[in-house]
Amino acid sequence: MALIADPDEDLVRRVGQGDPAAIQAMVARKLPRMLALARRMLGDAVEAEDVAQEAMLRAWRQAPRWTPGKARFDTWLHRVALNLCYDRLRRRREIATDSPPDRPDEGAAPDRGLLAADVGARVEAALARLPDRQREAIVLCHYQELTNIEAAALMEVSVEALESLLSRGRRALRLALADMRPDAEGA
Repeated sequence: MALIADPDEDLVRRVGQGDPAAIQAMVARKLPRMLALARRMLGDAVEAEDVAQEAMLRAWRQAPRWTPGKARFDTWLHRVALNLCYDRLRRRREIATDSPPDRPDEGAAPDRGLLAADVGARVEAALARLPDRQREAIVLCHYQELTNIEAAALMEVSVEALESLLSRGRRALRLALADMRPDAEGA
């Protein structure tokens, strides 16, 4: 088995040794990406903060036992954050309620000055409606900027399967947001 080059190897080693500067550097480098990942997967800022903090806590605890060369630390950390997101998503489905949840109004924003916020909200809502695996593929490749090979490894699927998930997810997003395309305004 070939050893995997890991740009975080030295940082993880130093974190494992308790180096305060390394811990601070890891948090500065990784926390924003974990927060963004969790926010896009969960659609809830408070839950995303909890997930990102838990992922960082697990990284700090794992650092003394990290074995370089088996996997990239960043890939492992993304997997931890994704698993925490899926745990929360499963719990959401299991909660029984007496009444259905309120649905946000997805109509056009009444104030055109808020167009950018409206577009962002519509994209987030469309992303949240994707099946979990398609959303995961889109978030990892487009928002987390992982390569298809890295995302496929993280999701434990072939590159071809990842590309299929991406294709289906993109198609669903295009359909959901079709009325926002410039050529759709004249229609």
